[in-house]
Amino acid sequence: MSTGSNTTQTDIRPALAAGFSAYLLWGLSPLFFHLLDFAGAVEIILHRVIWAVPLLLTVLAISGKIKAAFTAIRDPRTLLTLLATSALISVNWWGFIFAVNTGHVLQASLGYYINPLMSVAVGVLILREPLGPHRIGAIVLAALGVMNQVLTVGEVPWLSLLLATSFTAYGYLRKVAAVDGRIGLFWETVFILPIAVIGLTIINANGQGHFHESPVQALLLMASGLVTVVPLLLYTIGVRGLHLSTMGLLQFLAPSLQFIIGVAGGEPFALGNLLTFALIWGGVALFAWSTLRRNLKPVVSPPE
Repeated sequence: MSTGSNTTQTDIRPALAAGFSAYLLWGLSPLFFHLLDFAGAVEIILHRVIWAVPLLLTVLAISGKIKAAFTAIRDPRTLLTLLATSALISVNWWGFIFAVNTGHVLQASLGYYINPLMSVAVGVLILREPLGPHRIGAIVLAALGVMNQVLTVGEVPWLSLLLATSFTAYGYLRKVAAVDGRIGLFWETVFILPIAVIGLTIINANGQGHFHESPVQALLLMASGLVTVVPLLLYTIGVRGLHLSTMGLLQFLAPSLQFIIGVAGGEPFALGNLLTFALIWGGVALFAWSTLRRNLKPVVSPPE
């Protein structure tokens, strides 16, 4: 019995399940943050940081990454980069929670549809990555979608742009830093931790905190740490076992679920909004097609 061909094959199903689950949880996260509408976006983020730190420290200890985590920040450039990504992810978290708690989940969805297209533009302009006609079309359609939202609907989708630009910049800097995802998020939350402790102390001293109002509210605020850490760990498993192009296509699951949640929640969705999303979806389709073409392009073997 020959087993040679089978032993060299890697079962991608666990990685695929992990990657799918990560984007599924990110897509469904508005349902969780709706449960936290008793608190403001700032208070939620502060709790998110406080409860994420011990979870991430535990993860690093279990995976044997504690020493690597402290070695990583000895490099001044890595330290400064993680300080910058810490600020960017804080802005992104605030924008998303603010969007959910103020009934603008559709804007959050739009922002995360725009994000990969904006990342392509950054890759071309800064990293000098190649840009084919399909990706040019994708960026143009995304730009037209934003212009339509401004001219036809009469509003600047500032939350969408805030989420897209902050996460695009975050992704670029994390790519430059080349730090393990768990280590990077650990330091990003640790850097914010003193601010979180001081901020919650002030909020509670002024009688505006919600942690002590009921056990249910306390548990929900503590669970925000899990909602931060678990999808990232699943994403890390997925990205290690799958092609980046596969993860790139899976990422559209999250904004699609957010879109469904926003529409089902009764958020305004007129003809002008539909045209905005149609243009963005067209850009996403071109981006997906371009990614699939590159991934499925046959490799020509050299002549023997």
